[in-house]
Amino acid sequence: MTFALEVNTDQWRSHMHTVSAMVKSLTGSSIVPVIKGNGYGLGQARLARESNALAGDCVAVGTVFELDEVLANSNADVVVLEPFEPRDLLAGDVWWDIAHTWPAHRVIRTISSTSGLAALSSGAGNVRVVLEARTSMNRFGFSEAEFTRALAEPATRAAIESGRVQICGLSLHLPLEQSVVADAGPGESAVTARVHEVQRWHSVWQTEAAKLGDVHQTLWLSHLSDAEYTQLQASNREMQVKARVGTRLWLGERSALTVYGTALAVHPLPDGTHVGYRQRSGPNGGTLVVVSGGTSHGIGLSAPTPAASLRQRIVTAGTGALDAAGRALSPFIWEGKQRWFAETPHQHHSMIWLPRGCVVPQVGDQLRAEVRFTTSRFDAVRGLES
Repeated sequence: MTFALEVNTDQWRSHMHTVSAMVKSLTGSSIVPVIKGNGYGLGQARLARESNALAGDCVAVGTVFELDEVLANSNADVVVLEPFEPRDLLAGDVWWDIAHTWPAHRVIRTISSTSGLAALSSGAGNVRVVLEARTSMNRFGFSEAEFTRALAEPATRAAIESGRVQICGLSLHLPLEQSVVADAGPGESAVTARVHEVQRWHSVWQTEAAKLGDVHQTLWLSHLSDAEYTQLQASNREMQVKARVGTRLWLGERSALTVYGTALAVHPLPDGTHVGYRQRSGPNGGTLVVVSGGTSHGIGLSAPTPAASLRQRIVTAGTGALDAAGRALSPFIWEGKQRWFAETPHQHHSMIWLPRGCVVPQVGDQLRAEVRFTTSRFDAVRGLES
């Protein structure tokens, strides 16, 4: 009952190295591979090992709960993207375990609040941190006023000056979609709104860093395009940038990644035959195929659509109408077409209909599937064993 991912190893690794080299050429610094969640479908341990070939000095994970596995498989230091929050007691227990298992210099915490910075400033031992500014994402981060006040606190200043809190730079997590061009001031070149936001925070950070003495002025950035990194470098050649890249790095060459389920049972059925838990009937003269891949693998799971354009809204409305009528397209493809679910997928397999006249697969045949990798879990990943 194998639901598998087949990786064209040479093609996938070539893409990985190309992206890494491009980012370094634009920023002057090694890429920071993001290895979070389900490891983009390939697994965190596997991506951590693959990232070693990029010879960078840092990778990123989503939460403290992902640290141990990545630290064990990566040669690089690891930055945790989710901000450290001392009031999150369960996460605090894991942070305690990490501190007593791994060298302190290998872990970098993200700090986005006065409470987080104060807790580390008053604690024992040495910690490395990046401070997160609140961008137009409005998710985590210091506002400009909070940022200035927090860094002026005597306990924080003392912790920084003594080296107990080592600041590795300022983190900016930017939105995926934003206005294309920001209004240019007198004598300024037109840049995107994201670049303008980075420039503004860079100015703030330079001012505050100058008061702190020996701290890294590096900007840790997410979701900028190559053109935007070029704009940043053109505006300030001295700007130090580290680019965090996940989806583009691991999933940017989709043709190197093939997902498939295995046909487990094939049943040509008379007209009107009822099937499955809900006993629904299929097309006249149809064939029912049971294929590996179900909800435990991420099949049938979906996130809310952004529905930003009219076309997206129309597609969403149409999909909703089909769902309400009990019909849904599966991700499984046979003879070049997506095939209909016979009913909602089960935990480990799905049931799909093939219409009359379709070539019928044999048990053991593979059916390709189009999936969302960040919500998929595969029984096997072939091609990256070494």
